[in-house]
Amino acid sequence: MNDKTTNTKLERSEPAANSSSRPGPFTIGRIVAVTAAFSLLVGIIAGPIIANNHAQGADTTGTTPEHTVTVSGMGDVSVAPDVADVILGVSVTLPTAKDARAAAATSMTAILAAVKKDGVADKDIVTTNVSLSPVYDYSAASSAPRLTGYQYSNTIKVTVRDLTGVASVLDDSVAAGATTVQGISFRLDNPKPIEAQARQMAMADARTKADALAQAAGVTVKGVATISEVSVSSPITYYAPTAGVAKDSVSTPIQTGTTDVTIQVTVSYLIG
Repeated sequence: MNDKTTNTKLERSEPAANSSSRPGPFTIGRIVAVTAAFSLLVGIIAGPIIANNHAQGADTTGTTPEHTVTVSGMGDVSVAPDVADVILGVSVTLPTAKDARAAAATSMTAILAAVKKDGVADKDIVTTNVSLSPVYDYSAASSAPRLTGYQYSNTIKVTVRDLTGVASVLDDSVAAGATTVQGISFRLDNPKPIEAQARQMAMADARTKADALAQAAGVTVKGVATISEVSVSSPITYYAPTAGVAKDSVSTPIQTGTTDVTIQVTVSYLIG
């Protein structure tokens, strides 16, 4: 009798012990609901903070962009040149390449001696081109072109620093055997001082334009944001005929004219 009673109590006590260690469906549901509510609350609070941080990241300085006006200015100075560059040479066509080269070499040697005699220094004489090419006769349309010889050319650039001697350099080189005179360019040996003058003029021109635009817009120029510059020189170039000039003929007339030195600037001014 006592044993049976004891067993019955033990069987009834086991479910009670198990129910206390394992949460029931109702308890689990409450935990999930509380967790979801907490996550939603964190999202509501943290969302605006994160969005505000991203917005601040776009402009960490907290300053607004500067307003600018961009204009172009130009300064131009015309001066008399002090240097001339003369391009001249010799071109010979003979039946063989060897003969053409030898004849051209003889003529160029005489040309160099002539220009040096006129006061041109060795450092101011530069060979700019040497070429050899075959010459063909295309007159017979029904047959293949016929090789008739070879043309050998030699070209030099002569820098004349005394402009009064340009005519002599031209005339004497032609008399010595030059067959081509490709042109004469006049320029400044040292253009930097003139460029500096033109640069000041260009900046003054740009500022005048910027002030006028700012005044029309009801603002003022406060400073400079960016500057870019373009330098342009305009040498005067003359082309001379290639015909030979006799030593006792009239000297070739030379007009040096002027050389234009131009500076162009683009300036962005701060306005406010």
